Amino acid sequence: MSRRENVKKMLRLSQSQWKPLAAGTFFLFVAAGLNLSFPMLIGFLIDDIEFGSQAGQETLNGYILSLLGLFFFVGIATFFRAYLFVVAGERIVANLRRDVFAALIGQEIGFFDLNRTGSLTNRLASDTTVVQNAVTVNLSMALRFSLSGLGSILILFYMSWQLTLVMLITVPLVAVAATYYGRMLQRISVKVQDALADSTAIAEEGFSNIRTVRAFARETFEQKRYGAAVEQSFQIAKKRALIAASFQGLLSFAGYGAICGVLWYGGLLLIEGKLAFGALTSFILYTFTVAFSISALSGLFGDFAKALGASERIFSFLDRATTIQDGQREVVEAKGNLRFQDVVFAYPTRPDFPVLRTFSLSLSNGEVVALVGPSGGGKSTVAALVSRFYDPQSGIITFDDVPIHELKKDWLRAQLGIVSQEPILFATSILDNIRY
Repeated sequence: MSRRENVKKMLRLSQSQWKPLAAGTFFLFVAAGLNLSFPMLIGFLIDDIEFGSQAGQETLNGYILSLLGLFFFVGIATFFRAYLFVVAGERIVANLRRDVFAALIGQEIGFFDLNRTGSLTNRLASDTTVVQNAVTVNLSMALRFSLSGLGSILILFYMSWQLTLVMLITVPLVAVAATYYGRMLQRISVKVQDALADSTAIAEEGFSNIRTVRAFARETFEQKRYGAAVEQSFQIAKKRALIAASFQGLLSFAGYGAICGVLWYGGLLLIEGKLAFGALTSFILYTFTVAFSISALSGLFGDFAKALGASERIFSFLDRATTIQDGQREVVEAKGNLRFQDVVFAYPTRPDFPVLRTFSLSLSNGEVVALVGPSGGGKSTVAALVSRFYDPQSGIITFDDVPIHELKKDWLRAQLGIVSQEPILFATSILDNIRY
């Protein structure tokens, strides 16, 4: 999947919540617009105040009240923006988790043989949360800082285009660095998520098989195995931290360098009388706003890169079609005659080692048949093929003379009664387990 397609799919997740997101965006614009006006007010305050006079105090009081009123409305707009985006994000991640679980639970049994349960659980929990933040809260912050940064730059050009060009001299360097940074971070973020999924899978295996671990006194072994997996994820995460810190350091230097350039050139204009002190103060405040916006956007850029890495596996699950295709037929009066004819089957995890080789068997209605043989001989495999947990590589299996791959899977399994060797209890009531 290309990066562009991945981004489109991530943004498409937000479509179901377009109303709260649209409302949140409106309040975002309101807050951003109001925030852009306060540096200008401070500049006017500095230019208009008369030091050492009663009129100067009245002017100061008036401007401070105006600023308090401005910040009050900024706070209200910020509240609605934050609330709407967070609620929309929670709904999006709830829908995403439901869809991913539905996609996973519908996969063939061979899929679960190849993918460990802990890894899938990690994808369902942590990866979806990373994607959630990217398409809602982080997107909101990206819009907010983009508006603040671009709005400030436009105001700066209006105030002094020469001084603005001095301030923007570092932007090309940051843009080039950001391009390489994003690509590197996305690649390594995929590795981090994979390593975390592996460690979660090891922990899940240890917990689910705790009786076996305890019976053979293998607690220390499991601790070391999990510790090694966690250390592996830490080492990869450390590389990611190095990349992120390098970019942040470069960005910090570029931002402060731009401010130094503004102070130097603005000071010259102030000395020459071409720029008022209040205007220079406003310019510096807007420059800080631009620098802060770029710094925040760089952090969000890293979060988006992480989300792209986490979303790759999620979307691969959502797009994956099960290899066990459903049939369309039902037997009107089922009798239960089963027939295996020259069946060859190997498990997905060991495709080169067939468990059944040209296996044939006929089971007629009313018969009681026991399959007897050594462990690994294929007894459970025959039962799994009857339930169509797997499809054979060759040969045919029929139910009342109808190939089972032509039958509806749910209908076929409804005709079968299964008593497991080790019954599993779900974390619900006794009544629900009996019903199950």
